[in-house]
Amino acid sequence: MSWSIRWKIAVGILLAVACGLLIAGWMTLRSLEQRSLTQFGETLEARTKLVEYVFQSLFHSSIPSVTPSRLQDLARDLGSRYSARVTLIASDGTVLADSAVRDVDLPALENHASRPEVTQAFATGQGQDVRLSHTTGERMMYHARLLRVPHDRAPWVVRVALPLAQVDRASDEFKRQLFLGVGVAFLLAVTLSIWLAHSITKPLSEIASAAQALSTGNSTMRIKTTAQDEVGLLASALNQMADQLHTKIEELSEDRAQLLAVLTSMVEGVMVLDIRGHVLQINPALERMFGISRVEARGRPCAELFRHQRLNNLVSTILQARTPHEDEIVLPLSRRHLHIEASPAGGERDNEACIVLVFHDVTDLRRLEKIRKDFVANVSHELRTPLTSIKGYVEALLDGGKDDPSVAGRFLDIILKQSDRLNLIIEDLLELSKIESGQISLREEPIEVRALVDRTLSTIKPIADRKGHRLVTALDPSLPLIAGDDDRLVQVLTNLLDNAIKYTPGGGTITIRGTPSPSPHTAEPSLNTIDLIVADTGIGIPEKDRPRIFERFYRVDKARSRDLGGTGLGLAIVKHLVEGHGGQVWVEANYPQGSRFVVRLPIKGGKRSLAQWNQDSTV
Repeated sequence: MSWSIRWKIAVGILLAVACGLLIAGWMTLRSLEQRSLTQFGETLEARTKLVEYVFQSLFHSSIPSVTPSRLQDLARDLGSRYSARVTLIASDGTVLADSAVRDVDLPALENHASRPEVTQAFATGQGQDVRLSHTTGERMMYHARLLRVPHDRAPWVVRVALPLAQVDRASDEFKRQLFLGVGVAFLLAVTLSIWLAHSITKPLSEIASAAQALSTGNSTMRIKTTAQDEVGLLASALNQMADQLHTKIEELSEDRAQLLAVLTSMVEGVMVLDIRGHVLQINPALERMFGISRVEARGRPCAELFRHQRLNNLVSTILQARTPHEDEIVLPLSRRHLHIEASPAGGERDNEACIVLVFHDVTDLRRLEKIRKDFVANVSHELRTPLTSIKGYVEALLDGGKDDPSVAGRFLDIILKQSDRLNLIIEDLLELSKIESGQISLREEPIEVRALVDRTLSTIKPIADRKGHRLVTALDPSLPLIAGDDDRLVQVLTNLLDNAIKYTPGGGTITIRGTPSPSPHTAEPSLNTIDLIVADTGIGIPEKDRPRIFERFYRVDKARSRDLGGTGLGLAIVKHLVEGHGGQVWVEANYPQGSRFVVRLPIKGGKRSLAQWNQDSTV
């Protein structure tokens, strides 16, 4: 809990005053009580002497006989006369008479030899004590005096006791008066301390408010004070400082706004280091690149923050050489390629800009370069194979093969097949290029899934029959209509079935299944998509190759694929056509063997009949 100076001063004054009042009151109360007890003791001593005198005269009277009843009557008479308790105690501690006790109860009183005042009286002639009486139950003051009796008897002790109730009542009344006075004084002290603290701290509060306003950027705040003391001088100095700060802040704000606008709008990441290699500043682009925040980055060593050996080596090199350097790194987790340009900034001290590093994200550029290289290499390889074959057989014909009709016919047949393969590759390349460039527009019309499958099977069945394959259709009768381009979806199924036929040994089974897609959150089927599944019992696709199976010219077994006549572009065309319909396509393992291609297409129009669709379209 933080207190203001005003309250600290007020509370400090109040504590000092309170402590002083409490100490003074306590000392006064102690002094008064001691004085009251002293006066009370003097009164009691005087009465005790009178009582002693009366008892002493009893032995010198004309009737010297002293009986217990006479002693008890005399003690009761003296106690009533002096409003006190009178007790006569023998040398062995036996109570001979007591004005506060009935005659029948007198023998039952306990021995008084151990009472402090009695012990003192036997020892020194008189004694005094203050305590709670066991007999009366009141707080009493006792005064005892030694009474010497004649006839060579052992001395007795005369004890007189007075209750302290009157003293206690006077003390309580004084305490009430004292507490009232202390309370009034404390209230006055509270008022005066608050006023004094306010008068002292008000200028300081105004100065603190002005300083706080300056810290929040309000440099127009000024301190108004008429004081001519140290506080007034401080206020004047702060006003002058505020004027200077206002001018400097406006200049710095303009420069900072321009710099932040540039850094924030940059696509490139920027990092500024000092001479120790500690991070001074990074921009939002760099935060996104490395997944860090400016707060956790600032002030930390670059080597500790990034833990990238090549980047750290670059920073160390430029810190030593102070010359521009360039390098390229690859982030281990995201695999992003960053081109770094590092330049010295001239700072020679801590927290001064010494190095500026600019990070260019060239991931897409490197990916496109790799795609271009792979594409050129794959196209060149795919085109070179049939061209090489055609050239070889043409040269064989020119070298004399044309003179043998059987050889010439066989060579020409091979040349024709290689030409057809070359033409197929070129057609697939043109088709894929049109799809990717958006030159082919997809129609949206109602399609019945069974009609789509039947149309595809009518084209593909002769090819399957030649290899002895069995085609199995399993379509859910409740499948709704879907919206799409009928010809392009037939092309999708044809490519998938053609691949299944090629890569399934003779006598295999190829299944076409259509079902509602399972919901990702519940066991109920999805109402928005359907799955068309082409499963085979062929050689299958290894798990490591499945993520790349839809890339152009990617082959699991290149030699086998080329022997079977594939171009390596069919699945890439399938992927683009399915995604053009807003769907997804992927491949899974078909246990116990084979592959399972799943085409997930969106439903548009719900479970409506073809007549309803046509009616809606007409309306």
